[in-house]
Amino acid sequence: LGSFLFGYDTGVISGALLFIKEDLQLNDFQQGTVVSVLLLGAIAGALTVGPISDRLGRKRTLGLVGLTFGAGIAIAAAANSYGVILIGRVIMGLGVGGVSALVPTYLSEISPAQIRGRILTLNQLLITLGLLVAYLVDWAFAASEDWRAMFAVGLIPSLALVVGSLRLPETPAWLLNHGKEAEMRALVRSVASDEAADRVLELHKREEEQRRRAAAEGERAGWRALRSPRLHAAMVVGLTLAAMQQFAGINTVIYYAPTIMQDTGLSATNSILYSVFIGLINFGMTIVSLRLIDRVGRRPLLLVSLLGMLGSLLVLGLAFVADWSSVIILLFILLYIIAFAVGMGPVFWVLLGEIFPTQNRAAGVSAGSTMNWTANFAVSLAFLPLLSAIGTGQTFWLFAVVCAFGIWFVGRYVPETKEREFPEVDAELQARAKGEVPPPAGLPGRTT
Repeated sequence: LGSFLFGYDTGVISGALLFIKEDLQLNDFQQGTVVSVLLLGAIAGALTVGPISDRLGRKRTLGLVGLTFGAGIAIAAAANSYGVILIGRVIMGLGVGGVSALVPTYLSEISPAQIRGRILTLNQLLITLGLLVAYLVDWAFAASEDWRAMFAVGLIPSLALVVGSLRLPETPAWLLNHGKEAEMRALVRSVASDEAADRVLELHKREEEQRRRAAAEGERAGWRALRSPRLHAAMVVGLTLAAMQQFAGINTVIYYAPTIMQDTGLSATNSILYSVFIGLINFGMTIVSLRLIDRVGRRPLLLVSLLGMLGSLLVLGLAFVADWSSVIILLFILLYIIAFAVGMGPVFWVLLGEIFPTQNRAAGVSAGSTMNWTANFAVSLAFLPLLSAIGTGQTFWLFAVVCAFGIWFVGRYVPETKEREFPEVDAELQARAKGEVPPPAGLPGRTT
């Protein structure tokens, strides 16, 4: 539900904006801020949710995030001025940023290594489902131009998230970090066995010993620990992938797809209908990624994804420069979405939940999510002015340059995390950061 709201609240603006700009008489800059101000809220939400969830617990924080979503959606739906809709979008952004950091943390902490990739990919799958439903809702209300109803539909999953969070279990990692071993054992036994509980406890003790050694050497906890040399490699990978995902242009397509298609001569309703096809492809290919990520691995999916995005963006730029038909432009937008959805979309969030030790995971995921939203804000705010300054085709070529850099970066620095616990992931991270040959699978700390 949190991931669904992430997708819905970021996607609904793409269709609603076509009618908000007429109803509230917004200029280009104001349209850009209505879209991008949500991202400022998301930055704040991602920054603060880690410490809050460390203190209150993952499940309670999810309930608070659900209430935040509801408040922001209600304000936006009732807005009668530019200023009020900005306030509603900021509050919605707090919820979006909160779940973007909290959901991967929660899922990584409840998942055994063998299926962790699939479980974490469910986060991206529900984001794409939220986007698809947002596009369908936009299309359903396009004829009446009722953008308020487009927002208001999001109140239903917001309330469901609040109610659903009451029935969630707390994560074993959070329970152990707060000295609740008996509760952790009861939770794990309810779905597995005493032996599984013993393995969870053993892994926690190994990581706790690493934490004690780091503390003895002067390292600090929480956000401050992220600056320690021990986590430098993980931070470089997490923050670079977070920025790269956005600077490759994905959310400009998500937010502005109807606007892009309308510029090719389509009506507003048909432009929104085209975005529904984009949402369907995004959702379907994320299902494909769900089936592949624990079989093929993270690195191969990332590399194939970036290669596909690079090729699609190069041709898409040419299509705009050469003034090809809207059907051809839509085709290459869909190919770009396919390439993103099978790899870069879900794999980034999976890796973010896997490259940090348990005691620093919430802070690490928050940092990566904050970088992602900061880059998202910068790109979305600059996108329309950039189109006017250099042209649509040239803008897509800039995104292609980012993909080319990404291919090099993934090949050089990103570890394979498939079926590995943190000690083994960390060993490969450190080796790649030093330019050494990564250690073979199974060393150190291999678990079954």
